[in-house]
Amino acid sequence: MDRVPTGIAVYSTEILNGIAAQHPEADFLFCYRPHRFLRALTQPGRKNVWRWPLTESGPRPGALFHGTNQRLPRVGWKKQIVTFHDLFVMTHEYSTPEFRARFAEQARQAADCADLIITVSQFTARQVIELLGVKEERIRVIPHGVRMPAELEIAREDIVLCVGSIQKRKNTARLVRAFRAMPAGWRLVLAGGSGYGGEEAMREIEESPRRAEIEVMGHVSAARLAELYAKARIFAFPSLDEGFGIPILEAMANGIPVLSSNRSAMPEVCGDAALMVDPEDEEALGTALRRLAEDAELRRDLSERGQLRAREFSWERAAEATWAVYREATGH
Repeated sequence: MDRVPTGIAVYSTEILNGIAAQHPEADFLFCYRPHRFLRALTQPGRKNVWRWPLTESGPRPGALFHGTNQRLPRVGWKKQIVTFHDLFVMTHEYSTPEFRARFAEQARQAADCADLIITVSQFTARQVIELLGVKEERIRVIPHGVRMPAELEIAREDIVLCVGSIQKRKNTARLVRAFRAMPAGWRLVLAGGSGYGGEEAMREIEESPRRAEIEVMGHVSAARLAELYAKARIFAFPSLDEGFGIPILEAMANGIPVLSSNRSAMPEVCGDAALMVDPEDEEALGTALRRLAEDAELRRDLSERGQLRAREFSWERAAEATWAVYREATGH
């Protein structure tokens, strides 16, 4: 199956292509790590965009370099901007010690070298200040966006949908246990690959008394994901830690009532348009799921609120705000 792009991949694609489209008068060099460069050459391009493999000793022809995933080359450009999506790798054990050490070094180096820093939420901005010692005046907060989907002629079904890797940070094991509280006939659909600490969740799935009603789909194509968003009656996103949480907006844009966590960046994204609970309280999570299953009026209200909330976030607006940061950094 086609792999669903990560949040950072979606961000990079939307921001860079969006800016290039909005500013045909400017020239852009899209830099790729060498192992991804050949694949990038097969993708459609624009007249004002060139592609280049990014190496530490490579050319520095531009006035500004934008690192879209909290990393910067060690050899600096004239001006440098970096986007920080999250710093949960530095605060919790959601990955191997080796990965955490490497991530922390890269994050500190990027924070030190950047002229300006973009964060995707106020929550991540506070983390950058507290964990990396960055002064607030160097940070610009630009939220992610979402694209409002085309309406599909698909009837809703009694499905609880969760989009994201099956892993410790996504809190999949607790969601599987909380699903036991749902009325008979409901299904839990998990769309996403496996990640760090996912073994516990897989054990919970196999041992669950509702195993026959739990579907583990792995990575799905964009078309299949759109179908799932159109079918599901509830969207559950009880993640323990997020720098933003793009699937929340995607679910809202598709009119699905959202159940989310009440921590990290998720309240900032959800506003008053979601039901939020302590993600470590399994009883509260199960109660909230059942409440959504049994209360059609609540689902309808959250669906309407969610669609209004999603319209407040657009990739076009994010691209415009990012271009303004480019202008600020370069002085023109």
